Amino acid sequence: MNTLTTTNFQFPGQKSVYRGKVREVYNINDELLVMIATDRLSAFDVVLPKGIPYKGQILNQIATKFMHLTQDIVPNWLIATPDPNVAVGHLCEPFKVEMVIRGYLSGHAAREYALGKRTICGVTMAEGLKENDKFPTPIITPTTKADNGSHDEDISREAILANAIVAEEDYLVLEKYTRALYLRGTEIAASKGLILVDTKYEFGKTKDGIIVLIDEIHTPDSSRYFYADGYQNRQDSGEEQKQLSKEFVRRWLIENGFQGKEGQQIPDMSDDYIETVSERYIELYENILGEKFVKADITNINERIEKNVLSFLNK
Repeated sequence: MNTLTTTNFQFPGQKSVYRGKVREVYNINDELLVMIATDRLSAFDVVLPKGIPYKGQILNQIATKFMHLTQDIVPNWLIATPDPNVAVGHLCEPFKVEMVIRGYLSGHAAREYALGKRTICGVTMAEGLKENDKFPTPIITPTTKADNGSHDEDISREAILANAIVAEEDYLVLEKYTRALYLRGTEIAASKGLILVDTKYEFGKTKDGIIVLIDEIHTPDSSRYFYADGYQNRQDSGEEQKQLSKEFVRRWLIENGFQGKEGQQIPDMSDDYIETVSERYIELYENILGEKFVKADITNINERIEKNVLSFLNK
C-alpha cells in the first residue's frame, strides 16, 4: 500500500522545511506553517523504517477535530485543513518543553514507579499504587523538546524556571492551559466510553505574543486512552487495561528486544504486522471521534497534497 514517508515540496514563498519525527513543516513567507502529517511511526524517539497506511490522515483529522472542540478554552494555531494529511496555521515560536499531563500511573510513569522511583519531574507519587491506578489529581510531568535523533528528557517545573527555558509568567499559562485541555479531553473521552489516561500538549507564541496550542492534540500518538467499561474490575483483578494508544506498538517492540537504546536493532515489521497497526489506528480514530473513518485516495499521496496545498495558498 502507498504510504507517505517523506515529502519534498517547493511551495510559493517557502522559506524553510523542518522535518520532525512524524510531521514535516513548511514555513511560508514567515507567516504560515504548512504541517504535513506523514505515515511515519515513531516509538522511543526513534522513527521506524516502514510507514503505516492512513496514519497521517488519522492523526491530522483527530487533531483538527480537537482543535475545534477546545478553541473556546485555549486559542490554537490552526487556520485550515486543505488536505486530509495537512494543517495550515499561524507561524509560532514553539516553547522548548512538552507539557505532559497524567491522570493515571501508566506508561513511562509506571515504568519509573516499578523501578522504585516515587518522584517524576519533581512531582511526588504516593506509595502503594498499582500500574494504571488513578492519581488523586492529575500531575504535570514536562519533558524537554529534543531535536531529531535525541530523546526527550523528563524535567521539573523548577528546572524549567531556573534555567530560563520558559519565563515564569508564560509557564503559569502553559500549566493552566494544560489542565483546562486535559479536563475537556477527559469529558469528551467519557462521552465516548473512554478514559483519557495521559497526553501531551505543545504550545507556541504568535508574532503578537499570544500563547497558542500547536501541533497535535488528543491523538493516539500523543495520548493514551483506556476503555471505561470494566476499567475498575480489571484494576481490582490485576488484569491489563484495554488500551487505545500507541502503547501496543511500544509493547511489541519491547517484546522483540527494542527500547531505543544504543546497540539495539529495530525488529523487522512484516507487511501483515503493518496492516494490523493500520487497522488499530483506524479503530482508535473511530472510537476517539465516534465516527466512521473515510479513507482518502492514496493512489498518489504526494501529488494530491501538493495540488490541495497549492490551491489553498493561491487563494
